[in-house]
Formats: sequence, structure tokens, C-alpha cells
Amino acid sequence: MTMRKTMLWLLLCGGALAACGESPRPPAAASAKDANAGFRAEENAWRQQRRENLLRPDGWTSLIGLHWIQLKAHFLGSSPGSGIRLAKGPEKMGLLQQQDGKLFFTPERGAELTLDDQPLKGRVQLFDDKSESPSVIGFDQGKGKLTVIERGGRHALRVKHADADTRTGFAGLDYWPADPSWKIEGRFVANAPGKTLPIPDIIGDTNDIPNPGAVEFQRGGKTYRIEALDEGDGSLFLIFADRTNGHGSYGAGRFLDAGKPDAAGKVVLDFNRAYNPPCAFTPFATCPLPPPENRLDLAVLAGEKQYGGLKH
Repeated sequence: MTMRKTMLWLLLCGGALAACGESPRPPAAASAKDANAGFRAEENAWRQQRRENLLRPDGWTSLIGLHWIQLKAHFLGSSPGSGIRLAKGPEKMGLLQQQDGKLFFTPERGAELTLDDQPLKGRVQLFDDKSESPSVIGFDQGKGKLTVIERGGRHALRVKHADADTRTGFAGLDYWPADPSWKIEGRFVANAPGKTLPIPDIIGDTNDIPNPGAVEFQRGGKTYRIEALDEGDGSLFLIFADRTNGHGSYGAGRFLDAGKPDAAGKVVLDFNRAYNPPCAFTPFATCPLPPPENRLDLAVLAGEKQYGGLKH
């Protein structure tokens, strides 16, 4: 609005633009303050949800064991004589058997167990985490959960318990201060359909993961690139390393989730929401590691810092 038009409206409307149906523009400083307050509120809400997820009774902090299945038969339980000894649970839980590439479990008589939330009374086949319906054995009135995972052609028992020391003694999360400048608009560069990327993990295996493209972004006048993995619904999962690893952040890299790129290829990377992999909280996880392509020559002073509560 020109100065002349503004003066005319003030004269006609009794000195108030709002009286003529036009609200005055808020001061720029107030708008910026409101926007910053909204940004902080969103970041704090995300951090709170992150904490709640970690501390669920079956969250990552509840892990108490990872037991590789090596023999044709293993007795399970918390007693010292068990073939696979659990950190918590019944002294005698049952017998685990491998037959023709399949896994079977026979519960110990009198053991109060469930399979997929139903009472477990007899011999059953167990399905791993790569199947459509992974099996879950419950014990200790539901506090404990035992599942089978498959990694690199090998099977292992993953055991969780709500009373795990890593959960009950959780030391809390630490972050760099939320900074709007680390919420960066990047550009998605698509790869040819069907492309995969070899992703190593902390147990020494490498898996080829669908790699739909990379995200390029700028910081400090330089362009950086992170190869993205497919989350299955069009959204992106990023595993990256940066100059803060071992110097403020977790030494083996961090994770970042990003939404589906828009029609123009725009995607937002909010590094304030970079988070630690499960291995930062437990020695019983099988975390993927950043591929060489995602090792940034950049100090990402944003997001989750090194967890201080785990002593390997």
C-alpha cells in the first residue's frame, strides 16, 4: 500500500485500518519471534516423542540379549546350565530346535508363556523378522519378549524385558540447541529404478538396500550429498557420518528421517532431528553403519549428542 493510499484509508476509517476490514501487518520482529517459538515447540514435541519411543516397555532400551542360534538344539532359560542363558525370565523356558532351515520351540512344562499374546502350551514353529508375521514369545507376565531375527543368513534370538537396566536406568538424551538454520531445504536426485546401496552393519554383515536417490544440500556455501534409503512409502531414511562423530555425537554415525520429495524434488532435512542408532543405547542391536558415500566433511552441530549412559 502506498503512503498516499494509507493516509486516505486512515482518514476515511477513523484512524484505524482494521475498521475498513484491513488488518495492519504485524511488526517483522514479532512475526519472527512467533515463528521461532513455533519451531522450538515442534522440535521439543519431537524430542519428547523420541524419548517415549525409546522408553516403551519393548523399546530399544529394553534389550537384554542377542543370542546367535548355532546348534541344532538349545535349552533356553535364566538358569546357569541353560544352553542359551537369558538375563531375565524363567529358569527353564523350553527347547529351541533347528530342522531343515526352520525353527521350532517347545515350552518347558509349567512355564507361563505366550505366543503372539495367546497361551503357549505345545511345540510351535517360530517365524523370524523377515516373515509377514514374526513370532513373539512373551514371558514374565508380558514384561519379557523373545523374537527371532535373521541377519546375513543367520538367526538369533532378540530378547527384551521391561525391567532391563538400560531402561530403568536410562540417563536421558542430550541435544545441541535447536537451530532453524539446520532445517535445510535440499534437492532430491533420483537414481535409476532398482538401484541398491551396500550398507554395512555393526555385526560385520553387508546388505544391499534399495537406494532411490540422493539428497543434495548446501551449508556454508558448499554442496553436500547424502545417499538415501527407501522407507517403503516414498519417505527417505539417511544414515550419515560427520565431523562430530566421537567428538560430541555417537561415534558410529547418526540417522535422519526425511519426508517424500515433492513434485519438484524438494525435500527438507531437519538435522535438529538427527538421532542415534539403537547401538548407542544397547550392545544387543544390529545397527547399520554409514556407507562411505555418506561421510560428510562437515560438523553437524545439531540433533542428538552422544548418549552418556551406556558402558560397553
